[in-house]
Amino acid sequence: MYLCRVMNLTIKKADTSDVDLIYALANRIWKLHYPSIISNDQIDYMLDLIYSQDALKQQMLEGQQFLIAYCDQLPIGYISYSYKPDGYYFLHKFYLDSEKRRNGIGSFFFNQTFNGFDDLKTIRLTVNRQNYKAINFYFKQGFMIEEVKDFDIGNSYEMNDFIMLYKRN
Repeated sequence: MYLCRVMNLTIKKADTSDVDLIYALANRIWKLHYPSIISNDQIDYMLDLIYSQDALKQQMLEGQQFLIAYCDQLPIGYISYSYKPDGYYFLHKFYLDSEKRRNGIGSFFFNQTFNGFDDLKTIRLTVNRQNYKAINFYFKQGFMIEEVKDFDIGNSYEMNDFIMLYKRN
């Protein structure tokens, strides 16, 4: 297994020409990570709902900013976030290839994304309550659980999430 090091990481802003790449990353990452958390049918449903070309383009048009992380020119993950007025951010998506985790890449990517915002007051996100690896990562970044919430996403599926909050001091 090839390990990526932070010094080999580049981050590029994505646009609508990158939707196929983002979908391919999501498809690979989700199908490896989520089967122990949600059903394969729900994974397929959510990938179609959130990551179709039209859905990704619409999210970009609505103001979500997408960044793609590359290790030695190979795409390994992505982040999307949106800005709310007065320093309030929402982290919609943050995924890394499972083979590239545990060597500082996630923290580096997260910090490179948000450290440059001088106006940042808070970041909120939702995370599946059974996604222990992600929850622990967010705790290490300074997040706390703000609320427990279930979201109906259609087709008889729910997202059973924590809403997590980070406050900059």
